[in-house]
Amino acid sequence: MDPPVLKKSRSAATCTLTFALPSSAVDGNVSVVGTFNDWTPGAHPLKRRSNGTASASVKVPVGTTVRFRYLGENGRWFDDDDADEITVEGSVVLV
Repeated sequence: MDPPVLKKSRSAATCTLTFALPSSAVDGNVSVVGTFNDWTPGAHPLKRRSNGTASASVKVPVGTTVRFRYLGENGRWFDDDDADEITVEGSVVLV
């Protein structure tokens, strides 16, 4: 089983969420969109890393409920299996 790729790093007031996918699963440009960026495509593109993943990070206030989805090439939307919950509106993370 692969390790979780959705990571939370908390401080007193904020939480950094790192959204990551295995590079092999990223075909073309992929961005993470959600409540933290007003669902703006391309605002947080996943960048390929030397550790074999493609990732992007955002800071949100502690106590926030974050809804998000990944947007791939040709308008392909997909969710994150490591989210706290997956709904019809996308993935949900409680921070």
